[in-house]
Amino acid sequence: MKNICIVGGGTAGLISALMLKQSLNIDITVIKSDKIGIIGVGEGSENKFTQFLKFCNIDKEEIIKETGATLKYGILFKDWTDKDFIHEVSPQIFDIRKEQYLAGFGYAITNNLQQNEYTQIDQLKDNKVVHQYISDQFHFNTFKLNNYLIKKCKERNISIIEDEITSIEIKNKNIVSLNKKYKFNFYIDATGFKKLLIKKLGGKWVSYSQYLPMNEAIAFPTKATSKYPAYTLARAMKAGWMWRIPVQGRWGNGYVFDNRYINAKQAKQEVEEYLGYKIEIGKNIKFDAGAMDKTWIGNCVAMGLSANFIEPLEASSIGSCIQQSFLLINHLPNYNSTAIADYNKSCTALFENIRDFVLMHYLCGKKDSRFWQDLSIKIPNNLKVNLKKWKDRLPVFEDFKSNYILFYETNFAVFLKELKLMQINKIKEEYRAKIKEIDQKDIEKFYKIFYKHRQNLIDHKKYIKDINEETRGN
Repeated sequence: MKNICIVGGGTAGLISALMLKQSLNIDITVIKSDKIGIIGVGEGSENKFTQFLKFCNIDKEEIIKETGATLKYGILFKDWTDKDFIHEVSPQIFDIRKEQYLAGFGYAITNNLQQNEYTQIDQLKDNKVVHQYISDQFHFNTFKLNNYLIKKCKERNISIIEDEITSIEIKNKNIVSLNKKYKFNFYIDATGFKKLLIKKLGGKWVSYSQYLPMNEAIAFPTKATSKYPAYTLARAMKAGWMWRIPVQGRWGNGYVFDNRYINAKQAKQEVEEYLGYKIEIGKNIKFDAGAMDKTWIGNCVAMGLSANFIEPLEASSIGSCIQQSFLLINHLPNYNSTAIADYNKSCTALFENIRDFVLMHYLCGKKDSRFWQDLSIKIPNNLKVNLKKWKDRLPVFEDFKSNYILFYETNFAVFLKELKLMQINKIKEEYRAKIKEIDQKDIEKFYKIFYKHRQNLIDHKKYIKDINEETRGN
């Protein structure tokens, strides 16, 4: 293969361009059009972004300086249950294992520990971060991130062409040319919700609406505040939930809701009630959660929002694009029908994993509004089987289908506990049965270090300011 064309200059297209260039070192061209706008709703990263930075040799301080980023340590869930809880990006307690068994987490449950005793929830609420552990997950200014990724592409000899694709020539389920002048060996559709290429090849959207309630969102900026929390706030609302993300100079916000209960105008009013001031809606997005039936058809792969969109909860869009790119790197050289089938199977597992994890959040038992009272979640068979297992034991790696998914046992375990989907006494029995196998010194060492780190905190906003001033000084 000599060359690849990526249609779409948003986050998905540019990340896949950088990863493919890094690995395959072939000619890559990105064709982008300003008429295909940036959605800009997913302004947070998750664990896979760490792998992207390492894989493409990108410095995390440079990300902060050039994209208006702040650090992200997790998502704080407010009003989903009777107590706030955090889903940390890289929870250190899960480093303590006995083979697959989550020994540290089992210890916390057995000893009735609260989240503030084994997570960073208190420090993060106080806008502090641990000096020894600076996160490599971020909240981004989406438009600055886009400009930064374009800059990195150009530095690495990835061609960027400004043009609008108006015609696609197809023969035998393969793309022959675009606009009758662009001819490449392989194509990536990163055109977002338009799905410009993959739809032309016969790709069909598989809706997840029978499982997921959300179908509309409003997104809006608000002014910067004196503090930078190092987490995304996910606050339950009357007909869905609201996100608040701090970036340098402003907040990115949105309300994701079920439009069978409220409309965009009512969502805006509810937000204004909560915030105590007026807002201006930047975007109003209606969506059907789901994924393509086949992400790879012929000589084309759909990437990012062209391939799947669940909803903004858990910031899965960037991570799914990174996982797709890693998969493609493995399957693209000398590909055949078997490679295409394997790729599509892995992508389906990836998308269903995101669907199931997001769906689980809505099993929180809220009943304080008509939406939450009416909410009846249909659970897919695979998740239903796992939830039955996990009532009596902690999840393990073997419970998951693929190495190319986003959310594993550590992620699900947090919500099983916080949403009361497990029988705590059974988990305690499980831990006690394994106690002889677990090295207590590892657990004691974790807590000793954890409590010691609590004494060595730095202000998040000051850390960001110092990074930026260091740049100016140089």
